[in-house]
Amino acid sequence: MASKKTILLVDDDIDYLFQMKIIIEKFGFEIITAESQKEAEKIFDKTKPDLAIFDLMMENQDTGFILCYKMKRKYPDVPIIIASAVTAETGMQFGINSSEDQNWIKADLFLDKGIREDQLLKEINKLLKI
Repeated sequence: MASKKTILLVDDDIDYLFQMKIIIEKFGFEIITAESQKEAEKIFDKTKPDLAIFDLMMENQDTGFILCYKMKRKYPDVPIIIASAVTAETGMQFGINSSEDQNWIKADLFLDKGIREDQLLKEINKLLKI
């Protein structure tokens, strides 16, 4: 039997973290959660997840970008999703559609929070090539 894929989920909103953990476990994945940049870095220093989902704004407005950068330096092959409510909260638009954006945003996918469960599963499966 193949082992379950592991997803690292990092968000400072514990309610969102709890809800997403339940949803992702329901999809059949193992999930590791962290509530801060420091906690996430401790986890990926010791464990290589198959995929990571980072909130953008945690301790700082760019915490998710920092985590992407650090994880990609250690594990360049691990797909990363940034899930954020930044557009709804600030009106700022982010994306990874241009090569310029991809150059400084080390994420593989940018999603607005509130994504439907079926769409999230589709995106995770696409990034994991399942």
